[in-house]
Amino acid sequence: MAYVNPSGEFTRDQRYISTRIAADGPYPVEAGRYRLVVSRACPWANRAIIVRRLLGLEDALSMGVAGPTHDERSWTFDLDPGGRDPVLGIERLQEAFLARYPDYDKGITVPAIVDVPTGQVVTNDFAQITIDLSLEWTAFHRAGAPSLYPVSLREEIDKVNRFVFTDVNNGVYRAGFAGTQEAYEAAYHRLFDRLDKLSSHLSTQRYLVGDTITEADVRLFTTLVRFDAVYHGHFKCNRSKLSEMPVLWAYARDLFQTPGFGDTIDFVHIKQHYYVVHKDINPTQIVPAGPSLTNWLDEHGREKLGGRPFGDGTPPAPISGFPRFA
Repeated sequence: MAYVNPSGEFTRDQRYISTRIAADGPYPVEAGRYRLVVSRACPWANRAIIVRRLLGLEDALSMGVAGPTHDERSWTFDLDPGGRDPVLGIERLQEAFLARYPDYDKGITVPAIVDVPTGQVVTNDFAQITIDLSLEWTAFHRAGAPSLYPVSLREEIDKVNRFVFTDVNNGVYRAGFAGTQEAYEAAYHRLFDRLDKLSSHLSTQRYLVGDTITEADVRLFTTLVRFDAVYHGHFKCNRSKLSEMPVLWAYARDLFQTPGFGDTIDFVHIKQHYYVVHKDINPTQIVPAGPSLTNWLDEHGREKLGGRPFGDGTPPAPISGFPRFA
């Protein structure tokens, strides 16, 4: 399975299933009806894991976790007994896509939400999934759930999300999957130019938009948390490590140490995914032993900028087992 575009610039296939789960839609919001399928390795899925946890949707929306690696067919449930998801009863996420679209020819991606009664995928539109968890699933939010997409900040959040996606979230892939020197250098400079601008912006305020955590912070975090472990070396985004960019490093540690963020992170899965799956970049499939990642727990000092992580809400209850460093 090839990822690098030999002719130059990497272009992401963004043909997602746009069906929405909404209070008044053909797939109505119902507790227990749907299953969120993720991989802890994937940054796009990591967003949904974080938002589900921050909003307290664990009891309403179950979660199936695929293993960190996959082949050209799809993600597999090799972490579960017998290699089958215990709720959906399938070995591969591909089965849920084909159950709805027998001739499906696009990417089998996570996050995906599956309708449990029919076994059919509903959506894999990662950007819309987290917005809908905030806006459509309010009846099942926990008491004290934060407002991640408030009306008063929505326009600014959308603006920030657009350039963060283009230059950072997808920017690391544009560098890593570039097939020519010119395409790589263009992506490299665009990425670090944006990171420099974000550093300047975050030097005077604790969060990207407003004084609380929003959807924008979730989206930036999932790239930053993978930066030193994967993108710096594997994707050649090596002007600086995140840990060498003081403002962004402190900002990322602040989020990492906030309940709902770092406790979703599995660095073992993250490293295994990128270094094993991308065989055209890393043909040996050797997973690096480093870098040391326990520095994510170092003091960050961002409290001096003020801000209230959860606004008028409260943090989610603690969980055990994560983050997993090794």
